[in-house]
Amino acid sequence: MIQSLIFSEYEWQVASMEDQAVNEIVKIDSRGMYYRELNRQIRDAVAAGAKKIHVVNVTGQRYIGSDINEPVEITLNGTPGNDLGAFMDNTRIIVNGNVQDGCGNTMDSGEIIVHGRAGDILGLSARGGEIFVRDDVGYRAGIHMKEYKEKKPAIVIGGTAQDFFGEYMAGGTLVLLGLTLDDDVMHHTNYIGTGMHSGVIYIRGSFEEHQLGKEVGIADLEETDYKILSYYVGKYAGYFGYDVAELMNSSFTKLYPRWLRPYGRLYTY
Repeated sequence: MIQSLIFSEYEWQVASMEDQAVNEIVKIDSRGMYYRELNRQIRDAVAAGAKKIHVVNVTGQRYIGSDINEPVEITLNGTPGNDLGAFMDNTRIIVNGNVQDGCGNTMDSGEIIVHGRAGDILGLSARGGEIFVRDDVGYRAGIHMKEYKEKKPAIVIGGTAQDFFGEYMAGGTLVLLGLTLDDDVMHHTNYIGTGMHSGVIYIRGSFEEHQLGKEVGIADLEETDYKILSYYVGKYAGYFGYDVAELMNSSFTKLYPRWLRPYGRLYTY
């Protein structure tokens, strides 16, 4: 009977989170914290009903926000590690800093907003959701993005990208704005859209045709394309303080897949 009245330290932490979640933003200081402990605390806060979580002193902890399927907003101050928001569903993550590799890996829905740069394989195999990156990204951004029924993932990148941008793209929308480049500097990414067989890529700024994968075609924008761009560029402008009219008053190039299954013959006998 006496034991039933004694809370463990863990139970006290959960009870405190429940009180905090009801009344205010849940705040977590992750300085020196192992990634498993940080993710446990975030999950506990979500389970306790938190709608907003602020994490400070983030220093490379992995898997933050992964596999969370609740409508919660998580703000991170610092640099989260690999696979931020992996398998995420219905969650919003705001990063005040850069992100490392695999951000948005196989995310299902939700939103990731990065006030900085992103590493490699951004949005790997994303099935839905939206990712906005203020500055540049690494290699293979948007690789194997795909669509599922009404879900169409989108990635908007304010700067430029490294090679294999949109590689094996199987659905969704990629937007590359080139805002970190000088006016007379072209995008330097090569093998754009290599293996692409669905989806669409919009690029603001110049590049050479030899930088494209052989599976990619170039087309003029139609009315539907401008509507799509206005939506995504408008959200980007709102998040990062740009003038959407000024951005839309630029020249965009539309890239599309020339074939449905460019490598299908390699897997048939």
